[in-house]
Amino acid sequence: MRTKIFPYIFFFFISLFLFVELVQCGVTYDSKAIVINGQRRILMSGSIHYPRSTPQMWEDLIQKAKEGGLDVIQTYVFWNVHEPSPGNYNFEGRYDLVQFIKTVQKAGLYVHLRIGPYICAEWNFGGFPVWLKYVPGISFRTDNEPFKMAMQGFTQKIVQMMKNESLFQSQGGPIILSQIENEYGPENKALGAPGHAYMNWAANMAVGLGTGVPWVMCKEDDAPDPVINSCNGFYCDYFTPNKPYKPTMWTEAWSGWFNEFGGAVHKRPVEDLAFAVARFIQKGGSFINYYMYHGGTNFGRTAGGPFITTSYDYDAPIDEYGLTRQPKYGHLKELHRAIKLCEQALVSADPIVTSLGIYQQAHVFSSKSGGCAAFLSNYHSKSLARVMFNNMHYNLPPWSISILPDCRNAVFNTAKVGVQTSKMQMDISDSQLLSWETYDDDISSLEDNLVITAVGLLEQINITRDKTDYLWYMTSLEINPSESFLVGGELPILSVQSSGHALHVFINGKLSGTAYGSRESRRFTFTGNVNMRAGINRIALLSIAVGLQNIGTHFEKWNTGVVGPVVLHGLDQGKRDLTWQKWSYQVGLKGEAMNLDSPNGISSVEWMKASLAGQKQQPLTWHKAYFDAPEGDEPLALDMGSMGKGQIWINGHSIGRYWTTSANGICNDCSYAGTYRAPKCQTGCGQPTQRWYHVPRSWLHPTRNLLIVFEEIGGDASGISIAKRSTASICADVSEFHPTFKNWHIESYGRSEELHKPKVHLHCAPGQSISAIKFASFGTPIGTCGSFQQGACHSPNSHAILEKKCLGQQRCSVTISMQNFGRDPCPNVMKRLAVEAVCNSTMQPNSRG
Repeated sequence: MRTKIFPYIFFFFISLFLFVELVQCGVTYDSKAIVINGQRRILMSGSIHYPRSTPQMWEDLIQKAKEGGLDVIQTYVFWNVHEPSPGNYNFEGRYDLVQFIKTVQKAGLYVHLRIGPYICAEWNFGGFPVWLKYVPGISFRTDNEPFKMAMQGFTQKIVQMMKNESLFQSQGGPIILSQIENEYGPENKALGAPGHAYMNWAANMAVGLGTGVPWVMCKEDDAPDPVINSCNGFYCDYFTPNKPYKPTMWTEAWSGWFNEFGGAVHKRPVEDLAFAVARFIQKGGSFINYYMYHGGTNFGRTAGGPFITTSYDYDAPIDEYGLTRQPKYGHLKELHRAIKLCEQALVSADPIVTSLGIYQQAHVFSSKSGGCAAFLSNYHSKSLARVMFNNMHYNLPPWSISILPDCRNAVFNTAKVGVQTSKMQMDISDSQLLSWETYDDDISSLEDNLVITAVGLLEQINITRDKTDYLWYMTSLEINPSESFLVGGELPILSVQSSGHALHVFINGKLSGTAYGSRESRRFTFTGNVNMRAGINRIALLSIAVGLQNIGTHFEKWNTGVVGPVVLHGLDQGKRDLTWQKWSYQVGLKGEAMNLDSPNGISSVEWMKASLAGQKQQPLTWHKAYFDAPEGDEPLALDMGSMGKGQIWINGHSIGRYWTTSANGICNDCSYAGTYRAPKCQTGCGQPTQRWYHVPRSWLHPTRNLLIVFEEIGGDASGISIAKRSTASICADVSEFHPTFKNWHIESYGRSEELHKPKVHLHCAPGQSISAIKFASFGTPIGTCGSFQQGACHSPNSHAILEKKCLGQQRCSVTISMQNFGRDPCPNVMKRLAVEAVCNSTMQPNSRG
């Protein structure tokens, strides 16, 4: 009997073992965290968008993200670049989604795939292909069958692509999370019942695709089970999921903000970003994604908004060119390391919160194994606090959190930046732009290629289908020879109302004036005097789109172009309304029709060779030049400061739109402390919002690279140059008692943090060494990197000590101690060591620990 039963018992236990193993594998979640292969994880994530860089950059970007302490790479999926026309797909080059994900997998990181397919993202049309707008009966992002059918079709295609390549974690791949829709909460509220029905349909549709990983809906409080709702914003410590058994996730921790032409450049202090992340973690958060970790570039006509700059740098930890932004990158790296030391305690229990003062708190986490982690916070935005915790005193700067992985040693404080700062520069290269030639996009032949003639004004995108930024509106007007303005009277005034983004007005072939809109207003008006003659006058209005709308309820219905009225004021008989007379239309520019942006098309016209320096700057002009690739491997950019507005191509690749309009706004000194909003910390007022335009090296040949520039309003092309982005100097600024990770290990629990002397660490890029110490002061120096000055307290041998330790080295470290600096220059005063050093190339870099 025992012999007969044994096989069944054996089979039972084997089945039980396999069941347990199955439960342990894959991705699930509970109230504390995302659970991967049976383990709760605190996950640090960063957004890197594959179309905003080149495939040659991906591996380096992802490796830097990994070295920065990230576990996950997050990306949107960009529908409009993948399906430019119905049923025709493109997954090549920058759009090779599978290769991007496999690159992440190769680095050993996870992926959060935000399929959407609506993405916002300051991307043209919110990521939707423009052809979707013309599907019969369609209405975007609501309970509309044509839209749901198209959306489901694309979502299914992406999911199947991932399955075919075994990229979901349930198949052994790196994708641990997917997102359906994007920031739908405001739309849900605006649309009411149809919005709610659509949201539930989208969630159920996604879950039904059987990916084996959880789905997320960000900024959607009503996300139905099992979909996880999550938070986006500058701060998310206030957020709780809609069910107690879902983890607390922050899908967009905004590392900075996007820029728009004509606006100032936004910066977010790393002290505040680190404070926001630590505050989220101490409240029970377990997943944080930086939006962006690398912003990149809106190549071509991909920027949406409208008015979004070609640069999508976002003040991210890795800058637009792929270089680490210090101290943001390094300070966050230390933050991630501190959080990881607390991981087991953080995922084991809810925190016990105790008050340490009016604005101060302690959040204490305890694990079942006896581990303890504490977050000590000071929410006051101006005053330092000295608090008592576990019978020890801790100094908390304003608006900061200290992290204690053992509830004793403070290894990190969000406001104490001890890592190196890098001051970047653009060095004009010795690569010359040779043989400038020009071609005038002559408007006298506009009517030779008319698309349509109609009574009244037509909407721009309905005609162009967004194949170009440009649409000509043309009409004629007869002026009576007896009009008073023809014999010395005041010129008439033309008024044109537009819902486009820019407008150039030509009268009889000459530029009469220009007007621009803004992101704040969906309409603007050109008003200007126009010089007309007796008889027939030709009016040509060049309407320009600067990226299509990417957000708003039913933004697919928003108009673009000249909507009218178009009225001529100041005639003897009063005004004349031209709105409903006969108008002719031409799509795009003459040069576009001849493919002048392509190496294959430049021979289709005769280019004018001349010295540009003496030429009168003309509107609607194409410029052509050749150049050799600059030596080295530094990232490259074009300096377009001498130009006006237009577009750039190199070897047929579109660099993007340029516009050197000056930035308006308020640019003041910015304190990290206190609630951050995008206008708080701005730079560049009075300067072009964007002067430098990223040129990927992988787009260049060793010699004879073709540069094409189309200038709309007139610019000096002889002022264009090629620059290398490099580090001008490196700086460190560390307080006397700054907590540091160096020589700190878990075994050191119980040791006083006073034993761990802070250090200044300087390191040049590989192949470089420290060639000079520009500034060094141990005492109370003032200023920031690039503008340090000695304070009232200064150790006179500071400079000599730093030179002795660091000159000729690729990296060096200097302990902040009396043993190094001799006598105390100012007893009983908290001192700092501020250093600025210069790195230069060396054939044989050395290193010193």
